[in-house]
Amino acid sequence: MPAYEFNCKSCGKDFTVFLSIKEFEKNPSIICEYCKSSNVTRKLSGFFAKTSKKS
Repeated sequence: MPAYEFNCKSCGKDFTVFLSIKEFEKNPSIICEYCKSSNVTRKLSGFFAKTSKKS
């Protein structure tokens, strides 16, 4: 499940939300978990791919 990182413009805190891609596309309005403001911006975040290596 992807982790989406956000920054709240009201309180200045960063927080992470775990949603499936389908859930995120269906309900893109995110509320700050600290101050309950909807004035948030999505941060750019990295990712990694877990692969299996056959030996």
